[in-house]
Amino acid sequence: MARYMLLMSYTGGTACDLPMGEWPPEDIRAHIDFQHALDAELRDKGELVDAQGLAGPDLAKTVVSDGRTSPVVTDGPYPEGKELLAGYWIVDVESEERALEIAAKASAAPGPAGVPIQQPIEVRQVMSAPA
Repeated sequence: MARYMLLMSYTGGTACDLPMGEWPPEDIRAHIDFQHALDAELRDKGELVDAQGLAGPDLAKTVVSDGRTSPVVTDGPYPEGKELLAGYWIVDVESEERALEIAAKASAAPGPAGVPIQQPIEVRQVMSAPA
């Protein structure tokens, strides 16, 4: 078994460039229901370690510290691009292929009018620290 982190960004997929806050309420509900169903499926298969949506970048803080003086805390990040982490899944699966299958399913979550949003999902293996 290997753990993978599937990262969903705030960027719209190729089929959807409309921010979710501007979707009709029934489309938001269908999207959230899809996410809950995916989480339940992964939990039932024993593959789900954790899954969370994240607050928007307007609520984020960035902390920098040298370990000796008071840390510097700023609002943001506010990168020039719109690629910000929206949420993640951590899955414990038999193979990278299975992690990619889950990512493909997540990418096809319904958007406005039920059209799959084709959201980019980054798949990265979780590495253990050296002994």
